[in-house]
Amino acid sequence: MNRAAATYVEETGFGFWFLRSHVWQHHVLRVAVDDLQKLISGALPYAPVILDAGCGQGKSFSLLQRAFSPARIIGLDADPHSLDCSRAEAQRLGLDVELIASDCAAIQLPDASVDMLFCHQTFHHLVEQEQALAEFWRVLKPGGLLLFAESTKYYIDTWVIRWLFRHPMEVQKSADEYLGMLRQQGFEFSERNVSYPYLWWSRSEDFGLLERWGIRKAKPFGQRNETLVNAAVRKPLEQARA
Repeated sequence: MNRAAATYVEETGFGFWFLRSHVWQHHVLRVAVDDLQKLISGALPYAPVILDAGCGQGKSFSLLQRAFSPARIIGLDADPHSLDCSRAEAQRLGLDVELIASDCAAIQLPDASVDMLFCHQTFHHLVEQEQALAEFWRVLKPGGLLLFAESTKYYIDTWVIRWLFRHPMEVQKSADEYLGMLRQQGFEFSERNVSYPYLWWSRSEDFGLLERWGIRKAKPFGQRNETLVNAAVRKPLEQARA
């Protein structure tokens, strides 16, 4: 099957199935969108154009529609089979979603054409991360929002995730490293725009079972390696015009 990205790392059969599951949509996607909404500072654009970078099978479309009432949703993915599933999902929802077979490192959209960019659990799949972030910056309008939600290397590099899924392991980063990339690109944000969810499915090694059974105590914030990072960051107006 032809891929839109030469560096695409094909998902496992289990991974493809999981991305269609209720667990993924309800416990992962929905929770992330709700959290990202709370992290946004400033006014939201009216009837925004939203790019879902790495839209997968389209399970985010209904959540983005509910949360932001966009005038236009664009779904981008490098995997043709995922885009077929996204197309079917959009039709099921009655949404007019524009779908693009594209690499995040070479987005086929004009400069400053997007109000909001949703990148959920996509970045750790990308080999050319710096180029992708530069593309996010390019297609966002001045003042545009990047909603960034990622698993870190402390989750991706656990035995259970490596066994069930496929990722380019050489590019995995910590929460601080991802935030550093966003700052280096020029995005503006403060601590108020960042969260570190510690959800059951993201607990390293055992999905938090030992904690639930009282065998091990959960490490508090600041004393653990964060497995998730969410950030609502903006492309600044002045810098974007310079």
